[in-house]
Amino acid sequence: MTCGEALHLYGLRALGIGERRLPTGEIGLCEQVVLIGSGLLWNIYFAALALLIGFFLATGLALAKASPRRWLSKPADLFIFLFRGSPLFIQFFFAYELFMLLPKVGVDIPLGFTTLTVETRWLTRAWLGALVVLCLNTAAYSGQIFYGALMAVPKGDIEAADAYGFSSRQKFTRIVWPTMLRLAWPAYTNEAIFLLHATTLVFFSAFPAWQQSGDSLYYASYFVSRTFNPFVAYPLVGLYFILLTLLVIGLFGLVNRRLNRHVPQTARRKLRFKPQYVR
Repeated sequence: MTCGEALHLYGLRALGIGERRLPTGEIGLCEQVVLIGSGLLWNIYFAALALLIGFFLATGLALAKASPRRWLSKPADLFIFLFRGSPLFIQFFFAYELFMLLPKVGVDIPLGFTTLTVETRWLTRAWLGALVVLCLNTAAYSGQIFYGALMAVPKGDIEAADAYGFSSRQKFTRIVWPTMLRLAWPAYTNEAIFLLHATTLVFFSAFPAWQQSGDSLYYASYFVSRTFNPFVAYPLVGLYFILLTLLVIGLFGLVNRRLNRHVPQTARRKLRFKPQYVR
């Protein structure tokens, strides 16, 4: 099979489009490159949505933890502690067992004039259930990063905003929020890279794949089981993730330059990738 034929048949197989049967018999390099790349679409899906949703959750957690009101700060502090203190792999299994306890027909929410039924059966599938876990996990880690940056906002900047007569909203949107992001962005970039790599754990979790399609590690494991050669499929997965990591560093670097556009070039903090071997 040529690479063009493999791309046509299996390019979007992970999304349920194209040939449903996996290649058997003699498996060439083209099939492995295309199918592992197809499965990478799910890893990108998990990472992109988890980062997007987790970013706003993390901002709320940081603000809640920094609040002088204990009924806000204590729950936020407990949430961050629980998700940072437990392994992500255990969180996947605990969430799956919890979602399995929910009624498969949905949960009824009475609104007075009508009853709203919320679907719960999709929570036991990887595309939603695993995404929820990733969102909560990255929100906890990012929330701690944002909290540290929030505490590091110079008091002089806030006092200057008070002197100019800024309202609380103006002070947050023009002073506190941009400064917090600027201080937190290098560490948040490392969190984004780690989250991208953590999406491979979805394959080992209890969440079943959608339409019998899986992520990049699913196809890599299939090829290893057929060819008995782990030195092609697994390095391909690693190469794909290295390329994605470079893409993340580039995109986050553009945002970092935007956040520091008012800072002199010599005083800007450059992004440095510092891999975390233990989390």
